[in-house]
Amino acid sequence: MTELLEQAFKKAQKLSNSLQDELAQQLLEDVENELKWQESLSDSDVDLDVLEEIAQRALIEDLEGKTEEKGFGEE
Repeated sequence: MTELLEQAFKKAQKLSNSLQDELAQQLLEDVENELKWQESLSDSDVDLDVLEEIAQRALIEDLEGKTEEKGFGEE
């Protein structure tokens, strides 16, 4: 475990149990999502060139003002 993560856990111990559980749930979800993302990218069936092209188009659309800012998961 990194020093920074250890520091985060030490600070989190000062929170109430309910806040610690909420923080733990968020962290578990983030870790699970990251693991899934890494697994997806390591899949030999994933065409990274296609992903790069989609990302480039998204960046261009953003620069052209064709996007709108929303929170994650917002419709």
